[in-house]
Amino acid sequence: MTSERPAPYKAANQEGERLQKVLSRAGVASRRAAEEMILEGRVEVNGEHVLELGTRVDPETAVIHVDGSRVMVNNNLTHLLLNKPTGILCTMSDDKGRPCIGDYLRERQGKLFHVGRLDQDTEGLLLITNDGELANRLTHPSYEVRKTYMAEVVGPIPKDLGKRLRDGVELDDGLAKVDSFKLVDTNQNKALVQLVLHEGRKHIVRRLLKHVGHPVERLVRTRIGDIQLTSERPGAIRPLNRQEVGSLYKIVGM
Repeated sequence: MTSERPAPYKAANQEGERLQKVLSRAGVASRRAAEEMILEGRVEVNGEHVLELGTRVDPETAVIHVDGSRVMVNNNLTHLLLNKPTGILCTMSDDKGRPCIGDYLRERQGKLFHVGRLDQDTEGLLLITNDGELANRLTHPSYEVRKTYMAEVVGPIPKDLGKRLRDGVELDDGLAKVDSFKLVDTNQNKALVQLVLHEGRKHIVRRLLKHVGHPVERLVRTRIGDIQLTSERPGAIRPLNRQEVGSLYKIVGM
């Protein structure tokens, strides 16, 4: 039985830019390599395969995938990583003049907003964007986007704590559980633990650990999906690269 070649994408008109040029500018490949990808049937526009080199697209509206992964070609969209320091409010402005994440974005143009929240005393990875649909999906509980935290807590840690947290504990607003738990380090009456969870309730990590008798003394979010902190200092901002943006789209089905 022979497989049929997918039906090619038919542009509504021939306005816009050549697809291979758009892919090249997005950093996918050189124009020549992008042409080969198109001819091999590896490129989709708006859910349909593209097989013709003359295809033109509008970068501001086209949804383009290469080998199944979304490629960001709209230059009007911004995707940033901020390593939020402790003591900073997770808001774009504060009427009392307290330090907030908006202070780190004064020089950037356009309306940006944070994806989800970190409380004032929690540090770490915060996504900043103007991509509303992506932000909505990343924060919607139905997509179960995993987030990783490192917590310094009061020890010692009992051997069964991970199982208790994975099975779930009853908080005042319902059952809460983690996807994974790991003891990273221990020193006298302190311990460093890693938790992965897709819960989005307010102060959920602090509440969980306090409930099981190990209150948090320091909390850092290190990862959202496949996006993770590396060497960024507190207060540092950097753009997400093409692979990172693509990974976010993938986990929320865009």
